[in-house]
Amino acid sequence: MDDREQSVQHFLDLIKKSHRGKFKVYIGMIAGVGKSYRMLQEAHELLENGVDVQIGYIETHGRAGTEAMLQGLPVIPRRKIFYKGKELEEMDTDAIIRIHPEIVIVDELAHTNVEGSLNEKRWQDVMTLLDEGINVISAINIQHIESVNEEVQEITGIEVKERVPDSVLQEADEVVNIDLTAEELITRLKAGKIYRPEKIQTALDNFFRTENILQLRELALKEVALRVEKKVENEVVMGVAVGLRHEKFMAC
Repeated sequence: MDDREQSVQHFLDLIKKSHRGKFKVYIGMIAGVGKSYRMLQEAHELLENGVDVQIGYIETHGRAGTEAMLQGLPVIPRRKIFYKGKELEEMDTDAIIRIHPEIVIVDELAHTNVEGSLNEKRWQDVMTLLDEGINVISAINIQHIESVNEEVQEITGIEVKERVPDSVLQEADEVVNIDLTAEELITRLKAGKIYRPEKIQTALDNFFRTENILQLRELALKEVALRVEKKVENEVVMGVAVGLRHEKFMAC
């Protein structure tokens, strides 16, 4: 490819990027910190400001507060799939593209779709929506990010199978950490706000041990700080933020 062709291709890439949807990701240290709740809260705020926002997929896990927050929001019906004799539900990516809301909420970024779906992973569905010019707000727990998987396994003793490549997080225009102290999280767990009563003690004895939570929290804070730092560096290089001071920060 000669210089002229490269110049044309670069211009086409810029046009494609300008038409691409914006991508916001909430990162949490562990289940139950409030990612889904915060996304729904944001959806209400957007709706009140006249923005066309719809729910593509939300997972309430039966949590009363999250289910209550879902009330009054426009929801795109899920697609029903029969698999091995069972009726299952998946996000209807085709319907979202057809309806084409300005912003769509897509929970559980690391989810593996039922066999026979358009894409194997939900993060691939999200990339498809972004390519269609639809803005996406999504969420993920730190243990599902590929690059920290080994550290998570060392901390918890559990290998997390559902993982999202770091390249997906690099696509995010905004990354936000949903943070709680270990004490606040355990209080929520004991109050039945995360799991059903019969699962609480098992969670406390395993994934939700205080030392696990503290280390996972540190990983989540580091991940978000890294994403913010890289975004600043990229914007400075691209001339978007000329004169911006390069700063690092620590969150405690």
